[in-house]
Amino acid sequence: MSDTLRAEMIAANGARLYVERQGAGDPLVLLHAGIADCRQWDDQLAAFAASYEVVRYDHRGWGRSEAPAGPVAFHEDLYALLRALGIERAHVLGISMGGTFAIDFALTHPQMVSSLILVGSWLSGFSVPASEAEQVVWAAFEAALANGQFDRANELETDLKLAGIYRTADMVAPQTRQRLRALHRPAFDRLAEREAMQPWVKPQPPTAERLGEISAPTLVIYGDLDVPAVPLIAAKLGREIRNAEVVRMRGTAHVANMEQPDEFNHIVLDFLARL
Repeated sequence: MSDTLRAEMIAANGARLYVERQGAGDPLVLLHAGIADCRQWDDQLAAFAASYEVVRYDHRGWGRSEAPAGPVAFHEDLYALLRALGIERAHVLGISMGGTFAIDFALTHPQMVSSLILVGSWLSGFSVPASEAEQVVWAAFEAALANGQFDRANELETDLKLAGIYRTADMVAPQTRQRLRALHRPAFDRLAEREAMQPWVKPQPPTAERLGEISAPTLVIYGDLDVPAVPLIAAKLGREIRNAEVVRMRGTAHVANMEQPDEFNHIVLDFLARL
């Protein structure tokens, strides 16, 4: 694989997924958050591709990937995609929702995971009540959705994820805010497609009860300004996954790779180099 970016649509698990690859070396797969698409990794692509074959793709229902109606198992999409690409084993990096899919994949296909990197990750089968500050934002978000005010809903959701609850959105670099809003806005036009992707199939027993089964070297990253649930999940992941280490990034919230890309890239590449 050359340094040239290669983009293609690949059939995987009943859907055509938009995939980009760049670089050479051990495969490193990037799973984006629910508030973005694979372009979320723009600040990582060249840095990671200097040492690895980077694979990034849009989850079905996001970005340029299809969204067939019916049941969906996102971790099986990843499995089918890697098989289609001829990749037998990879480092798997997921952020937020993408972290959830990465954990599910590590449990169902452990032989295919060289290492696991989880950033501001959620966790299947584990929930934490939203704080009062979050509840206010989500109430306004739901009202905006109900009234068809997608631009307003987009601003509310992305600002909460980017700024967290301990600072206001205007404390984040304007260009980062604008970029994240632009990444997430198209997702609102595909709400009906994603609602038709039901049910979302998850591993059983619940992932949260099986973290001790994960043996791949694992790095857990979270921002110290993220909503309260994320540090709690990070602590659980670090405590229950064997061979896990936890890194707290200061001065950032849920989208650390976009807000502090240089530090984020250094943390990830250092971890991979030590394996």
